[in-house]
Amino acid sequence: MTQQSVGDLPFHTAEHGFFSKQRTIARPGYNRWRVPPAALALHLCIGMAYGFSVYWLPMSQLIGGNAPLTCPAEMSVWQQLITRECDWKISMLGWTYTLFFVFLGASAALWGDWLEKVGPRRVGMVATLCWCGGLALSSLAIYTHQLWLLWLGAGAIGGIGLGLGYISPVSTLMRWFPDKRGMAAGMAIMGFGGGALIGAPLADWLMTVFATDQGYGVWQSLLALALLYAIFMLTGTLSYRVPPEGWTPESYRPSTGRGISTIQVHVNVAWRTPQFWLLWLVLWLNVTAGIGLLGMASPMLQEIFAGRLLGLDLSWQQLDKDQLARIATLAAGFTGLLSLFNIMGRFFWASLSDLCGRRITFSLFFLLGASLYSSLLLINSAGNVTLYAIVLCVIISMYGGGFATIPAWLADTFGTRMVGAIHGRLLTAWSAAGISGPVLVNYLRDWQLSIGVPPRQVYDITLIVLSGLLIVGLLCTLLVRPVADKHRMREVVTTSENSLSPAINWKANPEYPQLIISWLMVGIPLLWGIGITLSQATAFFR
Repeated sequence: MTQQSVGDLPFHTAEHGFFSKQRTIARPGYNRWRVPPAALALHLCIGMAYGFSVYWLPMSQLIGGNAPLTCPAEMSVWQQLITRECDWKISMLGWTYTLFFVFLGASAALWGDWLEKVGPRRVGMVATLCWCGGLALSSLAIYTHQLWLLWLGAGAIGGIGLGLGYISPVSTLMRWFPDKRGMAAGMAIMGFGGGALIGAPLADWLMTVFATDQGYGVWQSLLALALLYAIFMLTGTLSYRVPPEGWTPESYRPSTGRGISTIQVHVNVAWRTPQFWLLWLVLWLNVTAGIGLLGMASPMLQEIFAGRLLGLDLSWQQLDKDQLARIATLAAGFTGLLSLFNIMGRFFWASLSDLCGRRITFSLFFLLGASLYSSLLLINSAGNVTLYAIVLCVIISMYGGGFATIPAWLADTFGTRMVGAIHGRLLTAWSAAGISGPVLVNYLRDWQLSIGVPPRQVYDITLIVLSGLLIVGLLCTLLVRPVADKHRMREVVTTSENSLSPAINWKANPEYPQLIISWLMVGIPLLWGIGITLSQATAFFR
């Protein structure tokens, strides 16, 4: 392997060993369609972070049961972290969710360039150890009732596993599919969005299996998930292969249209360019608006439409306890429907970007998004539940589509050589949005309630503000230009090897049965999760 450099910046290759990058280079005849199932195996497991809220209620009742034992008001935060005398507040448990995405962005940014040096197999292995080890520590935290250990295990260590597991397959897939970069990124990141569809009902079922008169089966469920995820993630990690340097599919002709660059930019140079920070703002604004609306979609549905969801002309304040419970069930089905569109949007919009370009796709996100956010003001006022559901589903599909399309835009702009490292640093925008989106929405809502705004009107200003953010995102999108040639990575390009045919042929390619098995391993659980979600979502339309 030739060593490349950018000025005085060495681009090292990893040493030889089982987990080295050299050992993952595919041999002639390898079928590139075996790589997406390996990526999905990791992302479907770490995507359970989205569904972790299934544990909040049982975790808040570990000591007092159905009548939680509330901690004294004078108890400090530090005492709540170590106490075994009272139940945890759900608000305290929710910090685990925040830690997930803070550590995801931080770890992806810190160790993204390490991915490019050592390859996806070693990074995937560390991601497996961190995510599954974090879940195992969380199981111990529940067993010993130590909140600090839950934050450390699931939140911090698990969050590092999320970041490394998130970026490890994306750059690999885009190298295998230079002709379909958007689709390749969409296939992997679709798995992250779909992880909760499998993990949440699986966790709920496991808690039912392990539940006893003395407990809800929470720690046993977490430990079982850690073991199951370890098997799947290791299978995916060991299945990783990277193409030889310079390899391209047969009949592939690199295109310089639609903003696609032919130069390679080092990560330490890329993050200093205006293009990087414009794309950072693009992702931050898209996610801030999307995650803000996603977080308020269920309460907004319940508070605005209230009795109309049950065919009754009643406001939120006029509903009794039984009616509120029925509405909460409908809202849960609606949330599941949004999750499904979040997943489908990741694949659909990213694949569409291969046809029309990343700039046009993101421009559509922001233009259509701003229009739809604004239209919700009229839809909410008219009380049209069906139209509200349709608009929210389209908006959330674009939220997911932004995650899947941005890696392809990075590859188009800076090249694929170090796109994993560049993508890792850009994901700090996700961490920032994970704070700015919910804070913006929640504080605006609380402020309006405090001044006496009726519940059905409390989201109007929020929707206007989110629409404004999307307009700013559109301006940032239009300002992105190709990277100057002076930022090119000086390198020696190896001979192109086109011996790895992407074609599938039963007689000529003995890997065909393995290909089917690998897709079934990830396809069956995903279809099961989608089926569960659709069955829950049907309650919304009854």
